[in-house]
Formats: sequence, structure tokens, C-alpha cells
Amino acid sequence: MFRLIGLALRPFRLTCGLCLGLSIGLGLASARADTVRARYSVTLIGLHIGEAAAVGSIDPARYRIDLNAKLTGLAAMVSNVKMALTSTGSVHKGIVAPASFATTAASSQETRTVRMSLNAGNVKNVEITPPLEDKESRVPVTAANKRNILDPTSAFIMTVPEGQSLVGPAACNRTIPVYDGYIRFDITLSYVGSRDVAVKGYSGPVSVCAARYTPIAGHRYDSRSARFMAQNREIETWLAPVPHAHVVVPIHVALTTLAGSAVIDAVEFSVESGGVAAATTN
Repeated sequence: MFRLIGLALRPFRLTCGLCLGLSIGLGLASARADTVRARYSVTLIGLHIGEAAAVGSIDPARYRIDLNAKLTGLAAMVSNVKMALTSTGSVHKGIVAPASFATTAASSQETRTVRMSLNAGNVKNVEITPPLEDKESRVPVTAANKRNILDPTSAFIMTVPEGQSLVGPAACNRTIPVYDGYIRFDITLSYVGSRDVAVKGYSGPVSVCAARYTPIAGHRYDSRSARFMAQNREIETWLAPVPHAHVVVPIHVALTTLAGSAVIDAVEFSVESGGVAAATTN
């Protein structure tokens, strides 16, 4: 059992990353700030191993997103893994333009911090403390790889074009270019169908999207997990509509990892309008 939970620690970070890359949409149409709050549960082969909480606030000039994730239960006894992520930026005519990204990942063995500044989706500077020691074993991240990207939490903002249905192909069909300071990858969503769901805060139809993970740069040349995920056709997310903001919000992500089947489910979801400021939630 402890060996199994130890294996879960590797995919946990990737699983949370995929959840971020597929994650929450925020209000873009309101003249006031909208605040979206969501809590997620993470399971691996049916065992509850983690939780994540997201809070995002956006108005016509700027946005801020905070997310915290951690291992829980027996998994936390093996390694006390916690992650905190924050992004800021702006949205103009449906284009997300991140300005800053910061994340701290802490375990029983080490703590690593990434700070990234951006200008309209182009990376200006990245600071990693302590720095990576295995750069030679990784596919180089070029200057071109750092242009027109989203950081993981800015990738939360998933707009749907005006006039397009929030349940249907327009909700899913997109490619999300993500760079987290280490690895540049794409997440490509494609529409599969729809279904009805009921969770706390939402009951109704959702779009079912197939997802593919494509490593671009920054991963190790011999990375077994990168090869596995690139070939993985067992990734799916369900996106719920938020009519007022005309965006979609994932309430379910399921994928196969090297350690087994992982599922991320929203267990709580709410939207507040009227200039409510974002606050970090644990």
C-alpha cells in the first residue's frame, strides 16, 4: 500500500497540472468583478489522495487566480506534498494575456518556487529556486516555446465565442499552450458528446471532451511519464456551462496514469458577482 501511494506522488503533480490546464472559466462579460470558487477531490485507483481549491476574480481590466492543492489521508503520511499557485493578467476581446505566475511546491524532502513574468503571453523572465540541476537531460526550451503561451493557472480561463452554445463543440474544441517554468506542453480538447450531471452548485448538461497531452519542451529526453502521457488516449473532462460569463467550467477530469486511474471531481462550485475580491482557500 505505501509503495502504491509513493507511486501516486509522481502523477499527482501532472494530474493537478492537467486539471489546471483544463480548468475553471471566469466571468468575462460582466462590468463588475465575478468571483468563482471551486473545490476538487483527487482520487487514484479509487483512493482519495488529494484536494484542490481554486478562487478566481476577474473584471474588464484584470484577473487573479489562486489555487492550492495537497495530498491528504494516507498519501500525506508518505509525503506531505502541497502546491500553491497564483496568476494575474488581463483579458481583451476573448484573448487571455497573463502578466505574472508564481508557484510553490513543497514536500517532505524539498521546497521549490517558480516565479514568471509575462507580457501578453510572452515570457519575459523565469526564476526557479532552487534551480534545476538536470538541464542537460531535458529537451531545451527555446525562445519560440515561450511565446503565445498561458501559465497553468491562466489556462483556467476558457472562453466560448459569443453566439456559440456553451454545451457543444465550441465548449471543447481548442488547443491550450501551457508553460509552467519547467515544461512547455499542449493540451488539445475535442468534443465527444454531452451528458447530464448533478453536483453541489450545478445540475444540468455538460460537454464531454476528449483530451490529449503533447510535450513540447522541457521534459527529460528519457522521460517514461512524458512518453506515456503523449500516447495516452484515456483522458476526458466534462465542462459545465456558466451562462452569465459565457464560459465553461470542468467539473470532472479522468485520466490513466502510470500509477493507475486518476479522477479529479469538483465537489463544490459557486459564482459570486459584484466586485468580490479573490482570496486563497485551503
